[in-house]
Amino acid sequence: MTPRPGLLFDLDGTLVETDPVHFAAFNDILSRNGRPTIDQHFYDSQIIGFQNADIFARLFPERSVEEHVRLADEKEALFRSRAGALKPAEGLLDLLAWADDRGVPIAVVTNAPRANAAMMLEALGLVGRFSHVVIGDEMTHAKPHPMPYLVGLGQIGAEPGRTVAFEDSRSGVRSASGAGLTVIGMSTSLEPEALRQAGAHYVARDFTDAGLLALVAARTGEG
Repeated sequence: MTPRPGLLFDLDGTLVETDPVHFAAFNDILSRNGRPTIDQHFYDSQIIGFQNADIFARLFPERSVEEHVRLADEKEALFRSRAGALKPAEGLLDLLAWADDRGVPIAVVTNAPRANAAMMLEALGLVGRFSHVVIGDEMTHAKPHPMPYLVGLGQIGAEPGRTVAFEDSRSGVRSASGAGLTVIGMSTSLEPEALRQAGAHYVARDFTDAGLLALVAARTGEG
């Protein structure tokens, strides 16, 4: 039996550019709690792609786990209230249609809370387009551990050698690489070299990139 292909997508920064909203929400939470705000370098290196439990333990090390949960919930509610009108990344809808036409299964693999994922997919008009939505925070190990992508592979019944993952963060690239996938880094937030150093096989700005489309066709065998 021929191994089945698949496409697995991160959400924040990959399907849609949301980092400026997250960045502002984190700084508002810090300001409300009398803490110095973070700069873009800290956000890029210490927040993008990490799960909230780790982020808030790093930002508020002296506080309890319960406080970390409360602060994370407050920050995510603030993000959802400000997300506004979201638009899919350039070329995304065409790529999803290409996959649908060829019967290539697609799923989302994200560290975002489920409430955020549901809100973003609805705002993007993508509810029901993905067969599964894998939430890293609901697992024993989130990204950068490979578990979320291994679960995603299992849910769509795809083989690692014919599956492509799309990621915008170092931790996400490492997670997908660790699962044995071909990884395309989306340079919406980080410099291309940072994504390559994390293990991305190719880097593109959006889904209209000719090299990205060629690599997807070649890896999935669905040219």
